[in-house]
Parts: sequence; structure tokens; C-alpha cells
Amino acid sequence: METGRDRLRELLDAVLDEESTSLDHMAGRAHASPFHFSRQLSRGAGEPPVAMRRRVMLERAAWQLRRGSSVTDAAFAAGYESVEGFARAFARAFGHPPSATPKDADHWLPAPNGIHFHPPTSLWVHTTEQPMNPVTDLMVGHDLDDTRALLDGASALSTDDYRREQLPGATVLAWDGEEASVAAVLDHLVWSKEVWLAALEGADTPEHGSDELASLVARHDAVAPRWRSVWRDVDRRGAWDDVLVDALCDPPESFVMSSVLAHVLTYAAHRRQLVRLMLRAGGHQVDDGDPITWLRSNR
Repeated sequence: METGRDRLRELLDAVLDEESTSLDHMAGRAHASPFHFSRQLSRGAGEPPVAMRRRVMLERAAWQLRRGSSVTDAAFAAGYESVEGFARAFARAFGHPPSATPKDADHWLPAPNGIHFHPPTSLWVHTTEQPMNPVTDLMVGHDLDDTRALLDGASALSTDDYRREQLPGATVLAWDGEEASVAAVLDHLVWSKEVWLAALEGADTPEHGSDELASLVARHDAVAPRWRSVWRDVDRRGAWDDVLVDALCDPPESFVMSSVLAHVLTYAAHRRQLVRLMLRAGGHQVDDGDPITWLRSNR
């Protein structure tokens, strides 16, 4: 099965669009005849489009029920004309009635293609199982702890030095804008994890909090354990090649899980060194941020 961006976006449009209530609607959105659309999707995904939509909508309903939705609301959101019909389909799929859905139940159903609902409006493509990666905890843990140490180190700065533009024009990523001060770089260190975590957890784009140092510390301490937990879960499941299709992006984007972590760690390391550069330029002593030293001190 192809997992390129165009293919995944086609699947996303066909399966998740609220107006795609029939094969004709799905095919129309894909600018194809129902016959060719069904044949193409069945051949590529190993599952007819109507069956895929029905399964994914039931997965979404299970997730909604776990979060407190009523059976009636979940039924109509899944496209069923009656609660009774929904309850029968749900019970056949999950082995229990929707009213008895456990709060900690898995909302995924068996699939021939690894395509599943990912909250709130995304598809997750699960590919292969892989062994545990022993490097993950070290890399993620060092990044989080080193960021926290730099936040602590920035407390020695005056407000003027904290916000002074020491590196005018400095840009780490074009879409993030200029990061010329300690405040700006530390804010992006925390904000990047908040945004990616929202995508990984299927949440809405978070509010961008204050870059006051006390607020940044609180934001970091809130996101750090959840960030670590997400990657431990990915590592435990060997899900590094899974693809997250994030429907909150405009247009929707697909991301390989391993590339997400590599992206965040790469630019986080760069930003941490920028903070060190500016702290040293202001006459403040700071360590090198070496993961070898960090690991030794944590054993």
C-alpha cells in the first residue's frame, strides 16, 4: 500500500469527510467514477471504501463514548439513522454494546491495512512492529532535562538581558520567524513540543502561552511528562514507521513518527546551543549540554 502524502490525503477525504455518506459521494470528492474509485482504493488498501468508512466511524464512536458522549450522539455522528442500528453494528464489531464501553478500552478494530481513526479528526496508518529502541529514553530525556536546566539558568538574567536581541535575524525554521533573544529561543523550545504533542494526541492547536520565564517553566513542566510518555508508547509498540495523518493541518499533512521525533530533537539541540551561546556572551557560565555527561550524572 502506498503511504505517500497524496494517497493518504485521498483516503482521508474518502473516509473522514462528513459529507461522504455514500460511495457516490466519496468517488465524487476523488473526481472518479464509483467503480474506479472503489477498485483503486480496494486494491491499494485491501478494503472497500464503504467498509473502511463504516469501520473508522465505529472506531471514532468508541473514542467518543470513552470521552463521555451519549450513545445517541455517537450513533448519529457515525452516520446511522437509528440508535438501534448503531448499537447492533457496534456490538458486532466490539463484542459489547456501546453503553458498556470501558473508559480505558482500545478504540481500534482489526483492519487489513493498518488504517485507523486517530482523534479527533485524523487517520493513523500502522505499518510494522519493530523491537524496542534503547536510545529513545536517553535522547528524549536529555532534551527535556537540558531544556529545564537552561530555563533555570536563564533565571540569572535581568529582564533586559532575557529579552535583548543578541542574534538579530537569527532564524532556526523559516515558519517560526526570528529567534534573536534568549526569551524567543526558549519559548520555541517549549512551544514546538506543545504543538507536536497536540498533533500526536489528536487535540486542538494549543493556546500559545506567555514567554515570561515563570510561565515557560510551568509550560515545560506540564508538557515534559506527556511528551516522554508519547515516545515511550511509540517505542513500546515499535511504531516508528507509523504514519500520522493530521487533518488539523491546512492542507492535511502526513508524518512518519520517527521523522517527527528526529525533527524535534534536531532543532531542539540547535536551539539549546543558541541559548548557551547567548548566555556565555552575557558572561554567564553554562555547561556544554553533553548527553554523555548527563547520562553519567543520572546513573
